[in-house]
Amino acid sequence: MQNLLTARLLLRPLTLADAAGMFKLDTDPAVHRYLGGIGGPRPTSLADSEATIRFIQAQYTAHGIGRWAVALRATGEFMGWAGLKLVAGPVNSQHDFYDIGYRFIPRYWGQGYGYEAARAWLDYGFATLALPRICAYADENNAGSRRILAKIGLREGNRFLENGTACVWYAAGNQALHSAKAGPSAAPQP
Repeated sequence: MQNLLTARLLLRPLTLADAAGMFKLDTDPAVHRYLGGIGGPRPTSLADSEATIRFIQAQYTAHGIGRWAVALRATGEFMGWAGLKLVAGPVNSQHDFYDIGYRFIPRYWGQGYGYEAARAWLDYGFATLALPRICAYADENNAGSRRILAKIGLREGNRFLENGTACVWYAAGNQALHSAKAGPSAAPQP
């Protein structure tokens, strides 16, 4: 898997060397404020973070995609993760969908990094992987995350409960695929 680069970010597969950064990320109470029943278990040790990374690496092997590390391009510093993953479901009565997600250490919030990473993954999913649809969901009270999802072009859908957390569904179809399937428009006949 080749790394992805944006103006400020390096997006790369997670490695066990990221375990300390993942532990810092996933034990921060501010990070978990809106994750409730949708964010997975909090690690209690570095070994838990290593197990999470191994689980994500298994997704790379099984599906060719998963959450990737996000690092500051200038320094290589671990900032969090972002990416696409195949979700078997059910979530919001949906099965086998590609979910876009991101999670950052709080000192990187509010600087456009979430948008930059999410936009890169949406573009990669549609242009490179030719996915027909990309979805996401967020806690209905997480205004920051919901703003990112809308800004990258996902459309707000219904509200639903996931593991006791009130969530909002988002989705976007791959316009390039839809345009290609429609074919060229027919010229009017005289």
